Amino acid sequence: MTESPRLAPGDPAPEFTLPDADEKPVSLSDFRGQHVIVYFYPAAGTPGCSKQSCDFRDNLAELNEAGYTVLGISPDKPAKLAKVRDEQELTFPLLSDPDRSVLAAWGAFGEKMMYGKTVTGVIRSTFVVDPDGKIATAQYNVRATGHVAKLRKDLRV
Repeated sequence: MTESPRLAPGDPAPEFTLPDADEKPVSLSDFRGQHVIVYFYPAAGTPGCSKQSCDFRDNLAELNEAGYTVLGISPDKPAKLAKVRDEQELTFPLLSDPDRSVLAAWGAFGEKMMYGKTVTGVIRSTFVVDPDGKIATAQYNVRATGHVAKLRKDLRV
């Protein structure tokens, strides 16, 4: 797979329907009319991804009160997502994209630097989709730690 084109504010958010941790289909269009935070992460249960997911969990009430829904997407299978969701007491949907097609459509899969080497993989990214289905915010190569606090500041939440 080659580097995917990156999304920018004003672009239409690529539609998707993916299974959640319970293998129920979740579509981006289900949330039309709402603000949605869609974040992509490399692997459920790893230290950085756990930190990021728990940060979203710990800030979810404030984000929800401000009108934001959170969706996390990784290439992990639903069974692994269910295990991590239960272990970390996550209360927002984790979605499975094992063929990485949604990751690619959002520009969240491609070449990245890891430990000084160029590798191909999931690019930790966060997007805010507006109620009309357009990208309001596109952030690539975000850090797992401190990212949710910065996002809240940027969104004034």
